Amino acid sequence: MQQKHVYTFNTLSEFHKMSGLPRPEHPLVSLVDYSLVEYQTDEKEISWLQNFYTIGLKRNIQGKFRYGQQQYDFDEGLMAFVSPGQLVHLSTEKPEVKPSGFLLLIHPDFIWNTTLAKSVKQYEFFGYAVNEALFLSEKEESTVTAIFENIQKEYHSNIDKFSQNIIIAQIELLLNYCERFYQRQFITRKKGNHQILERLEQILDGYFSDGSLINKGLPTAQYISGLLHVSPNYLGSLLKALTGHTTQQHIHNKLIEEAKEKLSTTSLSVSEIAYDLGFEHPQSFSKLFKTKTKVSPLEFRASFN
Repeated sequence: MQQKHVYTFNTLSEFHKMSGLPRPEHPLVSLVDYSLVEYQTDEKEISWLQNFYTIGLKRNIQGKFRYGQQQYDFDEGLMAFVSPGQLVHLSTEKPEVKPSGFLLLIHPDFIWNTTLAKSVKQYEFFGYAVNEALFLSEKEESTVTAIFENIQKEYHSNIDKFSQNIIIAQIELLLNYCERFYQRQFITRKKGNHQILERLEQILDGYFSDGSLINKGLPTAQYISGLLHVSPNYLGSLLKALTGHTTQQHIHNKLIEEAKEKLSTTSLSVSEIAYDLGFEHPQSFSKLFKTKTKVSPLEFRASFN
């Protein structure tokens, strides 16, 4: 089987060229009208590795867009985020309805030595898979579009010593709004999120009861998110928004509940319980138990006698 070619885009100009667009007006930041994109290839699906950030707001994307191992149909206005070094797959088949929206391309050199260079790593949605994209209300979409247009207006103007700082401020404003909208989405998209939480509990129940703890140790956030078909960042953000705990904290809480049950209903020693729960060293179990409950395993057991 012939391996598919993977393009590499190191500059915004290279992406513009593949997309059938004129050269970007600014070499390091560009707002692309998605309705004008015409990929310059006969391939039905293309893959590329990009070394810049993309913030996309897309509508009426009928083809498949894959990010990592996930696949999603863009059938309504939504946002997706790609960071440098990430692999993107895209169907190039001509859609029945002309797609629209914007792509904001930002080269890392543009944010270098600015406040955004450090803070951009705090926006976890750059690590979300495309099927965890951000769905916008009409009002939210208007807010995002207005910021996009402000950025474009600024680099359309005569570039001066204030231009970069003004554009950086607009990008930071955009990312902060997107973080707010994601928090809203965690709460309002209840059905899908509750299904994830229910499935999470089923997976943990099975893992804790089928001997996996002894054989494999505690499950990692990456392992659990893989079974749930979501990215680790997304699962962590979802749990944090809905329960106040990270994925690891959630796993630890489950472990402590199992430990409490064994301590209160069996005569197993603390060492035996630690082993059953996947700990190689009983001291590690006792330390975690006391951190979580403020009492040692033996003190907890004594409270039932």
